[in-house]
Amino acid sequence: MTARRDELATNLAGVRERIERAARAADRPASDIELIVVTKYFPASDVDLLAGLGVRHIGENKDQEASAKMADLTRRDDVTVHFIGQLQSNKVAHVTSYADVVQSVDRPKIANAMDRAAERAGRRLEVLLQVALDDSGGRGGVAPEDADALADLLVGSGSLTLRGVMAVAPREGDPRAAFARLREVAHGIRANHPDATWISAGMSGDLEDAVLEGATHLRVGTAILGSRPSLG
Repeated sequence: MTARRDELATNLAGVRERIERAARAADRPASDIELIVVTKYFPASDVDLLAGLGVRHIGENKDQEASAKMADLTRRDDVTVHFIGQLQSNKVAHVTSYADVVQSVDRPKIANAMDRAAERAGRRLEVLLQVALDDSGGRGGVAPEDADALADLLVGSGSLTLRGVMAVAPREGDPRAAFARLREVAHGIRANHPDATWISAGMSGDLEDAVLEGATHLRVGTAILGSRPSLG
């Protein structure tokens, strides 16, 4: 366990230094940028170690894995859990039961189901509106031209708080150009909803581009935890 802690500490320090350099290049304070460590496929023991190293935000993609992991954490109260995977309607209520933030709301059906689930659970849930940055739709997200209407729906809900937007860069093309498009969508939403200030963008390979285009939250997994463990 000591060796794993040391490995995580070294990797975490490296990523934090990358964020510092990117923030300087963007003439932004690094303190304005929140790191979310994506812990999918990694055990609860790693999350507990990360919490001990000062990580306060983790990201999970898969409902079944995430909910089981939450039950195994000894430091659950020390971390904010962000659900960042694509959502299916039949999973919404379950995700709502344990996630603190849901970053992947991308259509009215999901928004309405989540609002009802949060109300039943007596919770107020923070959410981000996921925006599609390519035409394939393979990574999820609402089309940019439909983002304002979905934002209005989320703000008008009874049990959801819209914090901002999220996106994943397309597999092909310039990530910075994609994040610039996301920034434009975010600014449009913020004009009507000033509290929707979060821009969740950037992962291990493109976090610098995201910081340059105004990202407030970065979702980094591999650069901190290493390659995904074998699922076989």
